Amino acid sequence: MQIDVVTAFPGLVEGPLGFSIVRRAREAGLVDVRVHDLRDYADDRHKKVDDTPYGGGGGMVLMPGPLFAAVEAIRDTAPVDGTRTILFCPQGRRYDQETARRLAGCPRLVLLCGRYEGVDERVREHLADESISIGDYVLTGGEIPALVLIDSITRLLPGALGDAEATHRDTFSEGLFDFPQYTRPADFRGHKVPEILLSGDHARISAWRRERALERTARERPDLLTGRARGTTAPEH
Repeated sequence: MQIDVVTAFPGLVEGPLGFSIVRRAREAGLVDVRVHDLRDYADDRHKKVDDTPYGGGGGMVLMPGPLFAAVEAIRDTAPVDGTRTILFCPQGRRYDQETARRLAGCPRLVLLCGRYEGVDERVREHLADESISIGDYVLTGGEIPALVLIDSITRLLPGALGDAEATHRDTFSEGLFDFPQYTRPADFRGHKVPEILLSGDHARISAWRRERALERTARERPDLLTGRARGTTAPEH
């Protein structure tokens, strides 16, 4: 798949893309991530991409012109059916694993990174196909959310992980937290690995892990179990 990231600060995105699973997936041709400098699409000699908001107030707002120009250029350069344009903003739907799975099935994503006091509302209404938020807290811009989305989606692409079944065991894959994990040594400063994990009885180990996952989810995120009890999953956005 192809992912295009539009940002006024390309360096914030490009660095992390050179490591770990995302780097290997890029090198293997599983995902093509391209970072576009929003200032390249400004129409004045100062490469201005933001301005003061109408109606007054502090801060600056990203102007619609450069963002529309960037997305239109990206789409026109190499049209791909099924391309979705995503804006990261606090008003967006909460990002979750179900959304990651859905977006991983798209052939191309164009990610718009907001900045400052946000973006001109016409971008959200008439340019983006959907808006996404990664949580109820304030970030300086959309670059970190873009990296979160790229990482979570890349993991789901066939061949990205050495273990093809790994994504099915991840936290949230079944609507539960992951079970506790242990490795050597079996006794660390008096804290011992549960005996059952050393038993070699895979059926009992599997049952123990399931029970611990349910306990942890009930303690930390009971809302996830409420959704399971109702036979529902997180809504697709």
